[in-house]
Amino acid sequence: MRALVVGLFASAFAGCGGSFQPGARAAADPNEVGFVASDGWAFPAGSIQPTLATGGIVTTTDRVATETGTEILRRGGNAVDAAVATHFALAVVNPEAGNIGGGGFMVVRRANGETASLDFREKAPGAATRDMYLDERGEVTDASRSGHLAAGVPGSVAGMWEAHQRFGSLPWAELVQPAINLALGMVVHDRLAGSLRSYAERLERNPAAAAVLLPGGTPPPVGDRLVQADLAETFRRIAENGKDGFYGGQTALLVEEEMRRGGGLITANDLASYEAVWRDPIVFSYRGHTIISMPPPSSGGATLAEILNILEGYDLASLSHHSADHVHLWTEAVKRAYVDRNAYLADPDFAELPTERMISDDYAAERRSDIHPDRTTPSDSVLPGLTPVPAVAMATPEPEHTTHYSIIDADGNAVAVTTTLNSLYGNVVMVEDAGFLLNNEMDDFTAKVGEPNQFGLVQGEANTIEPGKRMLSAMTPTIVLDPNGSVLLVTGTPGGSTIITSVAQVISNVIDFGMGVANATAAPRLHHQHLPDVLRYEENGLPVDVVAALEALGHEVDQRSGFQGDLQTIQVLPGTTTAGVADPRRGGASFGVTPVRQVVQ
Repeated sequence: MRALVVGLFASAFAGCGGSFQPGARAAADPNEVGFVASDGWAFPAGSIQPTLATGGIVTTTDRVATETGTEILRRGGNAVDAAVATHFALAVVNPEAGNIGGGGFMVVRRANGETASLDFREKAPGAATRDMYLDERGEVTDASRSGHLAAGVPGSVAGMWEAHQRFGSLPWAELVQPAINLALGMVVHDRLAGSLRSYAERLERNPAAAAVLLPGGTPPPVGDRLVQADLAETFRRIAENGKDGFYGGQTALLVEEEMRRGGGLITANDLASYEAVWRDPIVFSYRGHTIISMPPPSSGGATLAEILNILEGYDLASLSHHSADHVHLWTEAVKRAYVDRNAYLADPDFAELPTERMISDDYAAERRSDIHPDRTTPSDSVLPGLTPVPAVAMATPEPEHTTHYSIIDADGNAVAVTTTLNSLYGNVVMVEDAGFLLNNEMDDFTAKVGEPNQFGLVQGEANTIEPGKRMLSAMTPTIVLDPNGSVLLVTGTPGGSTIITSVAQVISNVIDFGMGVANATAAPRLHHQHLPDVLRYEENGLPVDVVAALEALGHEVDQRSGFQGDLQTIQVLPGTTTAGVADPRRGGASFGVTPVRQVVQ
């Protein structure tokens, strides 16, 4: 997946998938600060290049969605306008994670300095109960992961509506129209075709999903025209009636009927009462930079703050990137942050949370005080730092889902959005006659204290199921300001429990090690989440001598198959130029209004 120079296209506005012509590979920037990895690493330093542009830039995991958002910027829309159009386009072209049947989080930093964070996370239905996923023996079932009972009340449409009401400038219907056009017929591209092939067996289990996404009983090949007529009608109702076009009327009735057919819990009343909520963002400093991220019920901002605040006590710049010393300190910081994350964080409307304490410099100093430079601290000795909690079970490896997009407009307004159905294709239930998939976010609750969820996260009492409660999340949309208070980075990623560690690493790569956005994205990634007590790294991501040195310090180190995350990051360069990188791990595109250099991964 190498960087390719591409031209712009406007497929969403033409109502078709479009195409692009690859050109020559962009030359490496000789001034780009590099990183160390083994010889077999897939993305060596200098192997990928950012899109450079003026006038605004959009970066997503899907080139059609990226072009949709970029076209809104060309029409004079601001970053929030572009976010709305991009979000809805992703629901059509990237149904594995883009959605109107799921939810997410948005972080905004306006050019005038105003910051905001929007919680459009799903909520437990009114009929949900604490032990709804336990069998007669008290064991956790898989009903939180697949099928109708796994769905929480969706938040995406309410989130986009609320963001537009506060910050939007172009007419709402104009921002929804590209999704309508795409749903009426889009040309299937590589990403979608590959995803549908991989998940065809699961999609076949739901007749409505199979009829739409596997027309004729098979995944559509690249170049076929995929029509999602029912989804187009749902978007028409949203375009005409705003939030009420989804949470009331025909769409709400269709969701309620689907729940009755499959034994789910969401009712028309649950939908009518759903609200997206503006919350104060998590704001903290790191080496003179200001980090703006998402507060609970996202665990992202608080955990990110604890990781970086602990690391701020070390002169990382004096260490070699991914040397054993660097990786050791990083791992010890992450262990401590994740045990606190799992013990304390939840929906702040249902529990008193120690968030301010977690993100404080004083608490970071406490957590740092028992890190030993010459040996690891076993996870069973790393306990939550604030109050005792019950012992927890071992966790299992995490899958990777969700999607993220980053946007900056010509005026410097910045938006970071992470959104999800949870698992790929959510609960694999499509609402019949409405054309969209539902989420399986109920699995992000603590179904049983001490038992891991599908991401291997062992969570606490505060995150147990209650009606109307929002489940804890790891999504971490983040904006970084430079020491002068100007936007430096806009970033975020999918990846389940790896989201927070991936975001922390790209920030540290830029601030601590001086990398540009391309190498900061290309650098190999690490992950630890307290339990299991294993440091995982991407295939060929660490040299063998570094692995041996870490093992000598007592770390259990494991090379994972494949990659971690799908970061979509924008860096503001001196002057008026912005640089965007769509992570080469999954592909995607970063397009600018006035491109200086245009690439697609």
